[in-house]
Amino acid sequence: MKLTKVLCGFLFFISYNSIVAQNITIDKKNPIDFVNPLIGTDSNYSLSNGNVYPAIALPWGMNFWTPQTGEMGSGWAYTYDATQIKGFKQTHQPSPWMNDYGQFSIMPVSDSLRFTEKSRQSWFSHKSETVKPNYYKVFLADHNVTTEITPTERAARFRFTFNKTDSAFVVIDAFDKGSYIKIIPEENKLIGYTTKNSGGVPENFKNFFIIEFEQPINSASTFNGENLQKGIELKADHAGAVINFKTKGRDDVIEAKVASSFISFEQAERNLQQEINSKSFEELKNEGAKIWNEELKKVEVSGGTVDQMTTFYSCLYRTLLFPRKFYEYDENGEVVHYSPYNGEVLPGYMFTDTGFWDTFRSLFPFLNLMYPELSGKMQKGLVNAYKESGWLPEWASPGLRNIMIGNNSASVVADAYLEIGDKESYDIEILYEALLHGANNEGPLTAVGRAGVEDYNNLGYVSYDGKVRQNVSRTLEYAYNDFSIYQVAKALNRPKREIELYKKRSFNYKNVYDPETKFMRGKLANGEFVEDFDPIEWGEGFTEGSSMHYTWSVFHDIEGLKNLMGGRKEFIHQLDTVFSSASTIRPRKNGSIIHEMREMQVADMGQYAHGNQPIQHMTYLYNYAGEPWKSQFWVRETLDRMYLPTPDGYCGDEDNGQTSAWYVFSALGFYPVTPAVNQYVMGAPLFKKAILHLENGNKITINAPENSSENKYINELKIDGTSYSKNFLKYEDLIKGAKLDFEMVSEPNKKRGVKKSDAPYSLSNQ
Repeated sequence: MKLTKVLCGFLFFISYNSIVAQNITIDKKNPIDFVNPLIGTDSNYSLSNGNVYPAIALPWGMNFWTPQTGEMGSGWAYTYDATQIKGFKQTHQPSPWMNDYGQFSIMPVSDSLRFTEKSRQSWFSHKSETVKPNYYKVFLADHNVTTEITPTERAARFRFTFNKTDSAFVVIDAFDKGSYIKIIPEENKLIGYTTKNSGGVPENFKNFFIIEFEQPINSASTFNGENLQKGIELKADHAGAVINFKTKGRDDVIEAKVASSFISFEQAERNLQQEINSKSFEELKNEGAKIWNEELKKVEVSGGTVDQMTTFYSCLYRTLLFPRKFYEYDENGEVVHYSPYNGEVLPGYMFTDTGFWDTFRSLFPFLNLMYPELSGKMQKGLVNAYKESGWLPEWASPGLRNIMIGNNSASVVADAYLEIGDKESYDIEILYEALLHGANNEGPLTAVGRAGVEDYNNLGYVSYDGKVRQNVSRTLEYAYNDFSIYQVAKALNRPKREIELYKKRSFNYKNVYDPETKFMRGKLANGEFVEDFDPIEWGEGFTEGSSMHYTWSVFHDIEGLKNLMGGRKEFIHQLDTVFSSASTIRPRKNGSIIHEMREMQVADMGQYAHGNQPIQHMTYLYNYAGEPWKSQFWVRETLDRMYLPTPDGYCGDEDNGQTSAWYVFSALGFYPVTPAVNQYVMGAPLFKKAILHLENGNKITINAPENSSENKYINELKIDGTSYSKNFLKYEDLIKGAKLDFEMVSEPNKKRGVKKSDAPYSLSNQ
């Protein structure tokens, strides 16, 4: 362990002394050593550099753990600039904007009994903090205690080292809004539940937890908010417990095993036995490292700088966290779940904590490529979600949430089925029924089903003067969602009339395109465009963006968009304008400036707002117009400038793996601009070599030996020894295993990829 720390320290030293050209070869067995969970934690309400917390967890784990620096109920649970820790929280939070559910915390205290958040908090320093996905350690200065955590999927082990004290306490805080604690001293055990949540749960929601200590409990008491209580059992608005242990006054270690369940106390106990049982702290820590290494090494990269390696594997770590497993194993080892939709305990898979508006773009396509078996289970989870709620979730945390727009479950279902449907057994007919239901009905929430569906189906667009806001964005996303349904309908050999209907609706994006300004623009129900239009103005028919961003949200038919703009040259000009425009922001009509606007402004890339999702694919669109070298340039610029291996290393909200998956794909040299067409659009690789170990046993090998900060352009690409000029790769070719040899140069090759036949998929060309 000491040798590993010395090595990591040396690597970071050479990184920050700007030896940027150093060729680093990763230890293929331990890519976890390059993961830094603190990247993106230096964020706040006004400016996001990731808006993440250090998730101490296993891949897709049901429970995460994090040190808690924020106050109870704050979405900003951990921020890098904080100086005090209030507890170590079990969390299910997907983002600060969604906040948390099913949370409780554990905190060691020494010398005197202090149990409220304010009184028990302790100063700490990042200099005495170790943060890895499978292990967290920190020194709490005010208590002279070192805390260590190592997680499993549904449980964790804690180790508290009390230094020179004869009065050691552990505080368990079940938080407010309804909680319960019961201490069982004779078993050195505590059970409890928390109901605290931020929405999206049934009335009977509880997170049941169990904590078993390996040292005898000396004494115990409970508390309700700020008031200490007599007795060892308490049900209250804000219940908690204080456990006292006898210590010898020198380096005394208190260990605890913790597990939780959304089903029952009995299931929490079962989860503890299934995942920890008699395993020691070090055994679990090593198992966690092994699990992470097995997942991370499925994508081996080498021949980059330390900064690039750290950024890549840290992004891959974030890509493998969500959506989380929301299921457990019963006494017979069968998969069961508490339904966040109807409150029942039911058989089968369930996943949650993902917003499809963000993650349909590259997170789910990455899972379909690299983790088809897991993706199949996620589709089974969607089947259950539809059966239990009557709808496909668009933002689940843990149940239906009323946030963001679109009907992008269609993309998630379509991309999975077209890539893995024949290999993984799940009920696509039920999911197709769910797609049609969601596409033709308003849901119980405006973010479920399709708000404005009557307008959209009758007019071909959501009208600006109707009752539904963000109408242009909705129109564009619904058109792509209809295309996704069209793709599934063809694959399922549905009736011709049905197939043609969704194909026709796929072209509805044209109805909000204004040929005069060459931008997407709000349209009134009478067919006239709205007046007082500015393409850089955020809001006014657009979701977290402007027309400058959303004009490119025609994922499935860039050829059609190009034709609307007047052809190749005008299309290229409009793309260039995004980068050449000033990074000007104007307050929205209500006078507000949201954090996404600031993040674009400070990035100094014109009107390109990589910190938010609507435009993240735009850098790849030059490939559709015969100038692929511009995509190669701007993708590399984004990789180099918008991602850093630092606490402020993201350029906006990381958003449950989407922004990270963009980096992972782009660093490999390709990106799924249009999920549901089985193509990846070319950028250019960042590393000299990458190997993707596919689940079917095949490998994708990417060689770019001349790659460097200067050599960012593709001169030639050979696939399996044959020269290849197209600006896209096919899923069916890659999944068989492929060898991609890139010749990288410092000047663009303006003769490669310039023919119309080299362009990626567009519906208008079919």
